[in-house]
Amino acid sequence: MDISAASHDEETPQPGSLALWLRTHAELAQGLAVKLLSLTEPLNTFAAIKAVSNGRYVFASGGLDQLFANKPVVGSNDNDLMRSEDVVAMRRVEQAVMAQDSVVVSEHRLELAGRRREFTVTRTPVGKEFLLSVWHERTEERHRESHLQRALLQIEQQQKALEQIRRELQQGSGRDDMSGLYLRPQFDDQLLREIDLSTREHREFALVIIALDPLPATMEALGEAAQERLLEGMGRMLRANTRAMDAACRIGESQFAVLLSGVGLATAHARMEQLRRQCTAQIIVMNGQDMGLSLSMGVSSFPHTASKQDELQAASEAAVREAQRRGGNQVVLASIPFEL
Repeated sequence: MDISAASHDEETPQPGSLALWLRTHAELAQGLAVKLLSLTEPLNTFAAIKAVSNGRYVFASGGLDQLFANKPVVGSNDNDLMRSEDVVAMRRVEQAVMAQDSVVVSEHRLELAGRRREFTVTRTPVGKEFLLSVWHERTEERHRESHLQRALLQIEQQQKALEQIRRELQQGSGRDDMSGLYLRPQFDDQLLREIDLSTREHREFALVIIALDPLPATMEALGEAAQERLLEGMGRMLRANTRAMDAACRIGESQFAVLLSGVGLATAHARMEQLRRQCTAQIIVMNGQDMGLSLSMGVSSFPHTASKQDELQAASEAAVREAQRRGGNQVVLASIPFEL
């Protein structure tokens, strides 16, 4: 049976298309087909061609014989290879492919040799007489996805339990319920004390303003509960990455401040860049989805950036806005004024 005859009546191939190249290099077509199969089979991808008239396979990759318990696929139809309910699903998709005369991708779960296996099958007509299908096995990939989903759910349960314990322990401590960090009044007091101490002892300190970047569009539907989970995660990261002499506070709806005592601008930048990377890799789970933790940071220093409280804060906030303008998930240093 000559499959190439099925395409004789088709329209003239477009310039630069594979069909035109094959038509002008017919002597290479067979070798090309063999090469393509040798490239795809190691990737768990197999090809088959079925005759539409009787539903029997006229060609099949060697790997398909192994999938179907070493039954010869060529010459067989789906009833010979799989369960009747699987055959019905196959036939329904194939009828749609032939009716639409287009490429159709479908998912199939087949019971083979007592084991459930999952495939993505891409089909396209070859003329009016044949149907080309490309099978890609997804069984192991789906198993890994399932294991990952279970692991994420377990992490989510653990995070919820730990946050509940933390909230119970800190009741009445003057800390923010969500993040477990000190609030704006404590931050303002600490900043004034740090300015006074650094002025008297002629030393530096750094002020870092941190803003949570917006959630990706795909996760916006998670709503306020997702924002609370991010605040909890941010609190954990700041508590774990600041020293006892530093101060980490929540100063706004999605904004935080960190005072790094006795630290210069370069060291503060390095530490915040390390924190940013750790937050990017942090797993924060909501409804089984890892939301990640993306931050924009602005770093200023006393007295080099500014020597007054309001000017120092304004410099860090301007640096945060610049980080957000650049797309977020980065650390920006506040500009240092130079006076003539």
